[in-house]
Amino acid sequence: MNRTLALLSALALLGGCQTFAPVDQDGTPPVQEAQQSSTTEPTSYGSFSQETLFDLLTAELAGQRNRFDIALDNYVTQAQATRDPGVAERAFRIAEYLGAEQAALETALIWADTAPTVIDAQRAAAVQLARAGRYDESMRYMETVLQRQGNTHFDFLALSAAETDPDTRTGLLQGFDRLLSKYPDNSQLLFGKAILLQQDGRTEEALKLLEDQPSSQTEVSPILLRARLLHSLGRGNEALPLLQKGVRLHPDDKRLRLTYARQLVEQDRLDEAKGEFSKLVYENPNDDDLRFSLALVCLEAEAWQEAIVYLEELVERRSHVDAAHYNLGRAYEEQGETDSALQEYARVGPSNEYLPAQQRRAQLLFDQDRSEEASALLAQARDNQPDYAIQLYLIEAEGLSNSGRVDAAWQTVAQGLEQYPDDLNLLYTRAMLAEKRDDLEQLESDLRYIIGREPEHAMALNALGYTLADRTPRHAEALELIEKAYALSPEDPAILDSLGWINYRLGNLDKAERLLRQALSLYPDHEIAAHLGEVLWAQGRQREARSIWRSALSETPDSPILRDTLLRLTGSERP
Repeated sequence: MNRTLALLSALALLGGCQTFAPVDQDGTPPVQEAQQSSTTEPTSYGSFSQETLFDLLTAELAGQRNRFDIALDNYVTQAQATRDPGVAERAFRIAEYLGAEQAALETALIWADTAPTVIDAQRAAAVQLARAGRYDESMRYMETVLQRQGNTHFDFLALSAAETDPDTRTGLLQGFDRLLSKYPDNSQLLFGKAILLQQDGRTEEALKLLEDQPSSQTEVSPILLRARLLHSLGRGNEALPLLQKGVRLHPDDKRLRLTYARQLVEQDRLDEAKGEFSKLVYENPNDDDLRFSLALVCLEAEAWQEAIVYLEELVERRSHVDAAHYNLGRAYEEQGETDSALQEYARVGPSNEYLPAQQRRAQLLFDQDRSEEASALLAQARDNQPDYAIQLYLIEAEGLSNSGRVDAAWQTVAQGLEQYPDDLNLLYTRAMLAEKRDDLEQLESDLRYIIGREPEHAMALNALGYTLADRTPRHAEALELIEKAYALSPEDPAILDSLGWINYRLGNLDKAERLLRQALSLYPDHEIAAHLGEVLWAQGRQREARSIWRSALSETPDSPILRDTLLRLTGSERP
């Protein structure tokens, strides 16, 4: 076929292709047939040069062969050259589909300027300008849409500002206020402003703005935003009736019902949440994300058998497979079915759940005095998944140490350090094992090395400071180290405990008591309770000390530090 015939054939393709159809759900490219919306002008056929027609035909054929780079380049070139609205729109659709942001912006502006009465063109220009951070220009196009249609995507314009700097958001807020002075009752403008206020940390203002608008009582997006704002203010209980009313008004809205179900979980109303998720799964049988959420709610509600049913369905459907096996292991473990739990943990492949599954699998074996089997499985796991080797060494060392096999744990860490001699996690673990072996020289050497590598390693600073405070007379050094750790992490209960303990060693009993009480309130731990009781005992408040110890023993009856403290101070292991 000669070139002239090819160009004539192209007229059938190019004459009416004013818009791409929306992208199909399966991700296929936009189709070539024209689709004329109610907001577009009647199709008009441009008069193009032979060169333009040839470029456009080449673009169409390239698109059919999945060479979208050629299609986009040709269409952008011809949109710039011809400034034809149909060509510009088609170039924009291709650029938008491909995620070519600069090309999408350029062609959207050409389309909007050459088709000033087409609402979709004006909206496309506004959205692309907002994505580019050109908010003042975007607002002008948005106002054009507002004047002609009465509504537009102001929520997107506001959401696009989430990652910008405060000055840009301030400017955008001023733009919204200017438009609100002209259109004070426009619900989309008010909603967009509420989003901006939320992004600016002005949560109370955003909430009040929405609560004062009738639309926020009935429209889905404002209801969802109000619920989110209430939750962020710690008023989740107020969000529930709002969402419940929204569900009654919009029973088929999936987002609304999902948010309601999640809020029920937040409020620990698990049976109701389970009912809501069950309805969602029934109405959306192919949504495995919902099915997985329902399984997790069942686990949280300790409905083990129900959880197992949904998790096994996920495995059968080959969805969330590793997470399903891991949570099946949890469910079987809670029911005391150890063998089934071990089988499920063993089926978890490389994923976010892989290490937790290996940890639980190993711990179950350690708990059954099957340490050699646990170590063998972890060694095999290291061979099979070398990317996880360090974490698997740490899991084995922890399990062995907790089982009282400190020397075996030491050998495991030594083996790990032969492969990874500079790994700070392995070195930190060796330091903690060295303390159990009364090898304070090794402990200090490892922790000093870690601190030398990472001077702001709060855990190492705290561990070394606490050990010096508890087991040596080097209290001045200990205080300096712990205070450095405290400056890095002032809310860490372990560091607060250490700071309280060194102050006790230095005789600052009031300060020690205050710090230890703060630590215990953040983390009710038997070791902190032992320390606080000892400080109270030293202050002559024996009855109060015994009460603290008694409470801690009820939670951790086998605590060695509590029993050692009691025996040393009272002569008895009972408070």
